[in-house]
Amino acid sequence: MQLARVFNGKKFMWDGKVYTDKKELGEVRQKYQDDGFEAEMLEEGNQYFLFTRRVVTEVVVEGKPI
Repeated sequence: MQLARVFNGKKFMWDGKVYTDKKELGEVRQKYQDDGFEAEMLEEGNQYFLFTRRVVTEVVVEGKPI
């Protein structure tokens, strides 16, 4: 399985799991979406793969600049 795929011109990363239960995949996909990720599913035979992405909107830097 490729680690990254492009859906609608956006790069997504595979979550590293192979799902055989579409219901479980839907639950995991919803959790990612609730956590602010975009999620896309890919079906190959009887296996399902989940790809996610999230755009960084804020970077927090701690400590003093050098």
